[in-house]
Amino acid sequence: MSALLEELQKEGMRTDLPEFRSGDTVTVKYRIREGEKERIQAFKGVVIQCANAGISESFTVRKISGTISVERVFPMHTPLIAAIDVERKGAVRQARIFYMRDLQGKAARIKERK
Repeated sequence: MSALLEELQKEGMRTDLPEFRSGDTVTVKYRIREGEKERIQAFKGVVIQCANAGISESFTVRKISGTISVERVFPMHTPLIAAIDVERKGAVRQARIFYMRDLQGKAARIKERK
């Protein structure tokens, strides 16, 4: 990769976000633009995967809204993320916990990492 491209990628990367990994419960505060107005919407759920590296890094958050499960992929270094708060650190043994899609209720609980 050229030095110029690496320099541009380093400028776009964010350093103010906390460390988290799969199994952690996070609240992502995302900026939403609706016409002229801008508001911040919170999306709280479990991180089920972290993908890629560098400027193209992203993570997937899954939450249950009523009886419907919602997954959303967030690019890590986008300026639209206002903040990420780590609520709980989960103890999981896999990097991609897609098995959570099949679990419900008490079976879908994740132990807390100490």
